[in-house]
Amino acid sequence: MSSNQLASEASAYLKSAAHQPVHWSPWGDAAFARARQEKKPILLDIGAVWCHWCHVMDGESYEDPAVAELLNRDFVCIKVDRDERPDVDARYQRAVQALSGQGGWPLTAFLTPEGEVFFGGTYFPPDNNAYGRPGFHRVLMEIARAFREEQERVTTNAHAIREHVIQTLDEAKPGVVSADLVSGAADQMAKLFDVRYGGFGSAPKFPHAAVIEFLLARWHDGRGGLAWQREIVEKTLTGMARGGIRDHLGGGFHRYSVDERWIVPHFEKMSYDNSELLRAYLSAYQALGNPLFKQVATGIVDWVLEVVADKDTGAFATSQDADLTFGDDGDYWTWTVDETTGALPAREFAVASAVFDIQETGEMHHNAKKNVLWWKQDPTSDDDWPVLRSAIKKLKAARDRRKAPFVDRTAYVNWNAMMAAAFLQAGAVLDRPECNALALKVLERIWSEAWDEGSGMSHVLGRPEPRGMLDDNVQAAAAFLDAYEATGESAWLERATDVMTYCETAHADGKVGAGYFDIAATSGTAYLATRAKPVQDAPTPSPNGVAALVLARLWALTDKPTWRERLDRQLAAFAGSARELSLYGSTLLRAVDWAVHPVTRIDVRGPGGDGPACAMHLLALQTYRPRRVVVRTIAERPAATVCVGTACSMPVSTPEQLAGLLEA
Repeated sequence: MSSNQLASEASAYLKSAAHQPVHWSPWGDAAFARARQEKKPILLDIGAVWCHWCHVMDGESYEDPAVAELLNRDFVCIKVDRDERPDVDARYQRAVQALSGQGGWPLTAFLTPEGEVFFGGTYFPPDNNAYGRPGFHRVLMEIARAFREEQERVTTNAHAIREHVIQTLDEAKPGVVSADLVSGAADQMAKLFDVRYGGFGSAPKFPHAAVIEFLLARWHDGRGGLAWQREIVEKTLTGMARGGIRDHLGGGFHRYSVDERWIVPHFEKMSYDNSELLRAYLSAYQALGNPLFKQVATGIVDWVLEVVADKDTGAFATSQDADLTFGDDGDYWTWTVDETTGALPAREFAVASAVFDIQETGEMHHNAKKNVLWWKQDPTSDDDWPVLRSAIKKLKAARDRRKAPFVDRTAYVNWNAMMAAAFLQAGAVLDRPECNALALKVLERIWSEAWDEGSGMSHVLGRPEPRGMLDDNVQAAAAFLDAYEATGESAWLERATDVMTYCETAHADGKVGAGYFDIAATSGTAYLATRAKPVQDAPTPSPNGVAALVLARLWALTDKPTWRERLDRQLAAFAGSARELSLYGSTLLRAVDWAVHPVTRIDVRGPGGDGPACAMHLLALQTYRPRRVVVRTIAERPAATVCVGTACSMPVSTPEQLAGLLEA
C-alpha cells in the first residue's frame, strides 16, 4: 500500500493533503499494523485546515519530493485533523510538551509502532537554523537512524514519556469547595491582568472569555466594593474591541493577537472563540450598559449569519482560514494605502486612515505596506462619524470582491451547541428573534441526528463516527438548558436530563465516583487506551467545568437533590487544582460560584403569546444576574416571582414591577 490515502476522507484538512507526494494514512489500526509489520517509526502530523503554520509546513516540506522520498522510505506517515479527533490531539500534545516544552499546531510527533512518542516538536523549518530550530530533513535522517541503531534508548524514552502522559491526563485533584476558592482565584487572575492594554499576560494574547464572565459575576455580587473587577472586564473587552483582533469591517474576532496591544492577529476565525466572546460581550452589555459592547456583539452575530451559518440545514461552520495560499499572511484581511484609496473617495480615506491607522508602512512583516485595521482613535468631529460609517461599508464591499479564505463547513456538535447557546442569549439581549429561530433549528438537529440513547452524541452532525466524547455531550446539554429557559418547553429540560444521565453511566469515574472521563470507552490504539479527566480551559471551556455548570443549573431548575449531590461530588474532585489553574480553570470556578453563592430563580407564569407574561419572560432573559435561571410556565394569569437563595418575593404581574424586583 503505497499511495496517499487521504482523498476519500471527510476532513477538509486531510483532503487538502491528498495531492502531496507523502504516502499519508488516516489515523486507524491499519497504519499502526503496517508500522509494526515493516518495523518502522511513525511520523504523526496533527493540524487543522485553519492553521497558518500547518500550511507553511505543508508547502515547505510535505510537498517537497525529496522530503517525501525520505518519509515514504523510512516512516509510516499518519495525518490527523485536531478538530475531528480532539481526543487524539489532547494526548499527543501532552507527550510533545513533556519532551520539548511546547505544544501547538502543527504537532509533529515521532512514535514507535505501538504509538508511543519518543521525539517531537511543532513546526520544523526545511533548513537548519531558521527560527533557531533544526531543519526537517536533518531531523528525519537522525530519527530514522536512531530508530534503527538505538532501539533500546528509543523504547526507554517512549515508555518514560508514556508514563508521564498517563499521570498528567487525570487532572482531578480533590479539595474543599468554599467561597474562599472563588475570591482567591479572582485575586490570582488580577495578578495576570495587563493594566495597560487589558487582557492577561503579555504577547501572544488570547481572549479569555470565561475569565470575563467569572469576574463580571464577582463584580456584580460585590457592587459598591470591588471596582477592580469591573475595570478588568471593561478594559479587556474595550481593548479587544478596538484592536486588530476584531474584524472592524465584517464583525467577529480572529483567534489571538501576536502582540500585547491586540493589534496584529493570527487571522483565522474560530466558531468557538466567537461564540464565547459573543456571550461575554452580551453579558457585559447587560450588566454595564456600554453601547460599544452591544455593537461588538451585533457584529459577531452579523458575521455568523453571513459567513458561518447554514440557515437551510441548521448548522454552524467551524472556522474561516487566515490565508488563501502558502506564503500569504492575512492578505485578504489587510490593506495597503493604494488598496484603500482605490476603494474610498478622498474625504472618506482621510477619516478612515486616521481612525484605523492606515499608513504607507503597515504592521505586516511579510509585506510592509499591508495595514491591519485597528481603532487608533475616534473621529475628531461629529460630522466625521457618518463619513466613517460610509467608508466602512465601502471597504467591506471592496473586501467582499476579493477571493475569501476557505470556510470549513464541518458541523461539530460541541461547537454548534456553543454557538446555538450564544445565539439564544443574543436573541433575547439584542431582541433578534431570527437568532432564536436558527439556534433552535440547530439544537433540534443535534437532538435528532447526533444523539443516540446507548452511545451519546456523535462528534459531527450527519456522521455516526467518531462519537463518545464528553465535550459533545455536555455542550449539547448546556445548550438544551438555554433552549428550555428561552422557550419554556419542557422537552428541552428532559433532553438535557437524558444527556447528563448518559454521562453518569458512560463518562463518570465509577472507581472514585468523581469527575468525568473525556471519552466514553477506551480504544486500544496507543494513548487512547488511557482516559483523561480534563479540567483546563485550553482553549475551549473544559468539559468537566461545563458538566459542573450543567449540574448546577439542573439543580437550580428542578430542586432535585440528586443534581446537587452530583455537583458537589464533581467540584470536590477538582477543587484542589482550581486556584492554581487560575485563568485556565475559569469554567470550573464559575460552577464553584454557583455552588457557594445564592442562585437567582425567576419564575414567570401566564398565557402564551404576546402580553405581560411574555414581556416579563423576555425581561427576565435580558436582565443580567450571575447564577440565574428562568422558568416559564403556561397559566391563566400573568405572575412572576424572584427567589434569591431561599428568600422569595411576592408575585408581581407587570414587566415594570418585575424590573423593580430585579433591580432590588
